[in-house]
Amino acid sequence: MIRKAFLPGAGLGTRLRPLTDLLPKPLVPLFHRPLIEWAMDSCIAAGITDFAINTHHLPEKWTYAESEDLSLIAGNGLAPRRGSFRDHPLHLFHEPVLLETGGGVKNVASWIGSDSVLVHNGDIYSSIPLDRLIAAHEASDCPVTLALRTEGTATHIALNGAGDRVTDIRSKLGISDGTHVFTGIYCFDPELLDLIPPGEKIAVIPAFLELARQGRLGAIILDEGEWRDLGDHESYLAAHREMALAPAIHPQAIIDPAATVWESVVGPASEIGAGATVTGSVIWPGASVPAGETVENRIVHG
Repeated sequence: MIRKAFLPGAGLGTRLRPLTDLLPKPLVPLFHRPLIEWAMDSCIAAGITDFAINTHHLPEKWTYAESEDLSLIAGNGLAPRRGSFRDHPLHLFHEPVLLETGGGVKNVASWIGSDSVLVHNGDIYSSIPLDRLIAAHEASDCPVTLALRTEGTATHIALNGAGDRVTDIRSKLGISDGTHVFTGIYCFDPELLDLIPPGEKIAVIPAFLELARQGRLGAIILDEGEWRDLGDHESYLAAHREMALAPAIHPQAIIDPAATVWESVVGPASEIGAGATVTGSVIWPGASVPAGETVENRIVHG
């Protein structure tokens, strides 16, 4: 049974700037909690008991934890090296030079050991059934099994007739155009590490393509549940408008009785002054909207 999950968290989050000038993307709040905590909760529900995260951008911010469930211990003046989430061990691996998706996996080889691992990008929200992905991987003879969606804009993954093997990615093998979307969630066995050179800045896709050439890149289509890439302002705002993961107005928010708040999410310790109007927006924890100000379809950060 897969018990380990690696959550890539080292990316720059350029499309979400200036928010990611303040926090690494996985720590950006979604309904009052760091985005990565939603991913870790999904992993725990699927049986995960041990976590690893890589860091690069704003590593010192990983010492910041608004959550009572997330405990981190700082090391080397940069990123915390260990901690816990809901009493499950959490290991952090800092990358002074960003290693990309493949190099990041290779860099945590000492933690992987001889175990199989679930990878869940730390910058997406998902409620897809991870237990089904894990079961499909464990029943397969493939070193890697990708979780795919039918609907989406980036349909880069081509499948065989049975829908359980990837035959091409972005037509790189010249076999077929894609029909499905890669979710950024997959399971792998340690054999994958043999296909990734050590100490290099490299994507994981070349390793996936090599397995596809061999007919050994597994897949499962999981259209159930939510899956959202929150990589830009529009998608971030849409997630708060269209989902209801927690009460929109945090009980510790301070809203003047003469203020108007409509279809917005307001975080803890935030303040909205008298006569202010907030519509379709997200007010981060600790942020403030001055008296009389109008905020519409915006993200206000502290």
